Amino acid sequence: MDKRRVCPVCGSTEFIYDPSRGEIICKVCGYVIEENVVDMGPEWRAFDAGQREKRARVGAPESILLHDKGLSTDIGIDRSLTGLMREKMYRLRKWQSRLRVSDAAERNLAFALSELDRLASNLRLPRHVEEEAARLYREAVKKGLIRGRSIESVIAACVYAACRLLKIPRTLDEIADVSRVDKKEIGRSFRFIARHLNLTPKKLFVKPTDYVNKFADELGLSEKVRRKATELLEEAYNRGLTSGKSPAGLVAAALYIAGLLEGEKRTQREVAEVARVTEVTVRNRYKELVDKLDLKVPIT
Repeated sequence: MDKRRVCPVCGSTEFIYDPSRGEIICKVCGYVIEENVVDMGPEWRAFDAGQREKRARVGAPESILLHDKGLSTDIGIDRSLTGLMREKMYRLRKWQSRLRVSDAAERNLAFALSELDRLASNLRLPRHVEEEAARLYREAVKKGLIRGRSIESVIAACVYAACRLLKIPRTLDEIADVSRVDKKEIGRSFRFIARHLNLTPKKLFVKPTDYVNKFADELGLSEKVRRKATELLEEAYNRGLTSGKSPAGLVAAALYIAGLLEGEKRTQREVAEVARVTEVTVRNRYKELVDKLDLKVPIT
């Protein structure tokens, strides 16, 4: 407690604060120095349906992942009610749930955010990526970019954009697999919102090295192979060999070469399936890296 206080009875400077009574008490003689002290801390009290007090924070924090940001309230269910009062509360709950989504814009947002939650769950995305996708979608709605496009394609495009902005390795094929629209439609929506939300290529740029660990995990490759593949990709990047090339194809070729060099061979088909590219792409990127980097790859 505040050491500047002095007990007027015994002269002690040691005090105890009693939060339940709002009193400051002298530790030596028990004299009440101050009463009715206001606690400026957070409110911890809440009450359940039976009006029993429990220790809990009252209310969830604001969330961009909810269409109303979590600021509305719900009318709870009290099973102790009977007769007319129970019917009245049922009607109130029904109207209150309808009023939470009162117009077309809110219905659009509520549906889009539920679809976002489904995509994020299937793709196992971190919460901050889901929040970034929600932010992009809200901005697209505000600028009228949704008109004429399906909600599913735009929300999938926002997820893809968020992954690229935050350097989370998810390919367009992976997002299309769990979405309800095809890859081409998602790609068109992605290019459209990227152009109108000022998502420049520099912001959306993803280094091929960001995909190394993801693909290597699926192929069961060792840390030694991963490091070698990363070195190859960094050297290719420094020499300007990655410009205009698909990151997935480059990573697939680098892992294939690194596996050969380190004695952990994987077939071109296995690598292509993991990276969601064709064997021809792997073969072409393989030849380019071997030729341009002057690599001595063992013949198999």
